[in-house]
Amino acid sequence: MNSLPKEKRDRLMLVGLGTAILLAVIYFFLLRPEYDSLAGVQAKIAAATKDLGQKDKAIKEEPLTLRELTQASNALVQAESDVATGDPNAWIYETLRNFKDRHNVDLVQMSQSVVGDVDLLPNFPYRQIKVTVTGTAYYHDLGRFIADFENAYPHVRLLNLTLAPAAGDNTASTNNSSEKLTFRMDVAALVKSSGGLN
Repeated sequence: MNSLPKEKRDRLMLVGLGTAILLAVIYFFLLRPEYDSLAGVQAKIAAATKDLGQKDKAIKEEPLTLRELTQASNALVQAESDVATGDPNAWIYETLRNFKDRHNVDLVQMSQSVVGDVDLLPNFPYRQIKVTVTGTAYYHDLGRFIADFENAYPHVRLLNLTLAPAAGDNTASTNNSSEKLTFRMDVAALVKSSGGLN
């Protein structure tokens, strides 16, 4: 390059510099956006392939999922067997009356029932009916009644139980009644929200 005249050497350097600048412009303004676009397309292809794989897996597992859904639905129906159905007021009064007939417990009074939201858990998908019951029973009979009731109706809670000696005179003829207790308790039962209660 030293043997070339200065004028040709300058031209050759300008042509080389122009070629380098032109190649850089072509790379940054034409090729690089295409590479970025190609990378974006490849990322979309990878995401679509992953999504397709998940959908294929879901399709293949459809019989298992359907079987699990059927089992869960049957378990829910069985679990809801003691949830108040139909008219919740009639259901709770009838349930308490029928259950007390099998036990030596006298239900003297049942208050007006109150239907509202479940006060134990927020945003629970069921409503709650609550009634206050007062009555008399011997200690062991009441204990058996409560245990049997809670075992027979796991979604019904007996709350705020208070006990006091039954009122009566202590003569020989009423000696057995002095062992009786008066009780007061709240009975709270679940009600399906779709049962038309708002």
